[in-house]
Amino acid sequence: MKKATVLLILFPVILIALIYLFSEKKEDKMETYTAVLKTSLGEITLELNAKQTPITVNNFVSLANKGFYNNTVFHRVIAGFMIQGGDPNGDGTGGPGYKFDDEPFTGEYTRGTIAMANAGPNTNGSQFFIMHADYPLPKNYVIFGKVISGIEAVDKIAEAPVSPNTSGEMSKPVTPVKIESVEIIEK
Repeated sequence: MKKATVLLILFPVILIALIYLFSEKKEDKMETYTAVLKTSLGEITLELNAKQTPITVNNFVSLANKGFYNNTVFHRVIAGFMIQGGDPNGDGTGGPGYKFDDEPFTGEYTRGTIAMANAGPNTNGSQFFIMHADYPLPKNYVIFGKVISGIEAVDKIAEAPVSPNTSGEMSKPVTPVKIESVEIIEK
């Protein structure tokens, strides 16, 4: 009988503590983040839109802070379109071992936009792409930020010599373009 009473008293306390913890996490989603991608062809600085796409931004920030993107490559580059990275396998087949749902977003796929690459609806993981030029893509890829500095590095990567990838698409850089590190700056 005493154990039941203790549990009845502790349950609301634990519940309130959990609610408080999760409400703190929601506030974290409203942080302003900047990401600095140090690549073998220069630095790219991104402003991440956590207010509009908190789940996507927090996923990217979490992976970056764990070093997930360090020493990966831009495995798919197409001049006049985009550069794609974030795959630990380096060939477009890899990810973090989980998938998450798409988020509502606004915006167009314009030069310098960063968005999630995916294999269909609600299959986001770690792969992303940065637009080299404006392109009329369908709204199937969650936009979560934009380049604010270093667009010339995007140009160098997009215009690197390429060879066919495993599916025959001319998009695999002849000389691998590395993402050496990603630094996250919170404001």
